[in-house]
Amino acid sequence: MYLTDKEKKMLNGDFGEIVQKNMKVLVALGEIYGAEKMIEIKNVHSPGVSYRVTGDAGLNYVKEASINGYFITPVTLNTIGIDVEDWEKIGFPADFSQKQVELVDAYKKMGAFCTNTCTPYLVGNLPRFGEHIAWGESSAIVFANSVIGARTNREGGPSALAAAITGRVPAYGYHLDENRKGTHLVEVEIALESDCDYAALGYYIGQKVGKRVPVFRGIKNPTIDNLKALGAALASSGAVALYHIENVTPEALKENVLEDNYEILVFAQEEFNQVSEKFSIKGKVDIVVVGCPHCSIEEMKKISELLSGKKLKSDMWVCTSRQIKVLSDTMGYTEIIEKSGAEIICDTCPVLSPTLDRGYKQVVTNSGKLAHYMPGLWDVKTALIQLEDCIQAGIDGE
Repeated sequence: MYLTDKEKKMLNGDFGEIVQKNMKVLVALGEIYGAEKMIEIKNVHSPGVSYRVTGDAGLNYVKEASINGYFITPVTLNTIGIDVEDWEKIGFPADFSQKQVELVDAYKKMGAFCTNTCTPYLVGNLPRFGEHIAWGESSAIVFANSVIGARTNREGGPSALAAAITGRVPAYGYHLDENRKGTHLVEVEIALESDCDYAALGYYIGQKVGKRVPVFRGIKNPTIDNLKALGAALASSGAVALYHIENVTPEALKENVLEDNYEILVFAQEEFNQVSEKFSIKGKVDIVVVGCPHCSIEEMKKISELLSGKKLKSDMWVCTSRQIKVLSDTMGYTEIIEKSGAEIICDTCPVLSPTLDRGYKQVVTNSGKLAHYMPGLWDVKTALIQLEDCIQAGIDGE
């Protein structure tokens, strides 16, 4: 790899042992992927901040780095494993929660902003179009690449930490123009009206394309929440880090973003029904979970409207960031939601928190990501249905 004089000094230890150690990580990563040089970055969203994911090995790694290390870029933190303020009330284990606090404190010591959310773009971390960044968290990565048009690979905890300390990433993958072309054209032949519809599309196509790049044709006027749901599902059933929508996402507004030898896929009623049938349950609903990725303020408003004056028979989690909850408090949405019996959970979600022993067996959600992961993580059956139907199921209890 070609290194600048400053990067050589980082690697040789002129900037200290912590910088040297982390530059070695990036150089090794670059050599594995055939990178010719480093790219300077000024924005990091760090994954690997849930103690459920890192365990003691990751905790000790970050604590060691925090002794003398500091971040030279703005860094936001991904979802952690507990609700920082209400972990005891919710029922998260004390020993787990203590370790989680230690992990967040180590990141904070190095200069991270403790956003604790999978939607950093909703709480202030909004990179520019074309900006090179180092983001982790699959749903945030695909949103940044696709909806914003920034450029990042799928960074893990160690590589994101190294990027934040050095301000560098190796130049490979989605940082390069040639790797951002679409490999599949997806003809969407049904109208998509809800986040759940977009999640079903993402789930089906993610399975088909794996880690390649789909280009969607036939989608009109999606909302930010629609695109958030689409990307999260694509990244869960597959490993999609970038998609394009013709005449919608920035790189596909005017340019042809397809490779020469692309494949064609179709998403019509039959394909939609396949996803619906896969995630279908009958009978008692133990818990309703929404907010994966974390709810926006628009979603909090809609949930409060649907729950206004109602009482839930099932448990319900509404997952969001601490920052969005503060705005929800101000707008009066929080009071309405909590009066119904729902719990607003901040900082975490069922994917990254320890499983709660509440006897849950059947879960309904409007999230393709949760529908995909919860059966394996929480040993439950899941249904993927629209938000309105989720809440009605919670009110009816079935």
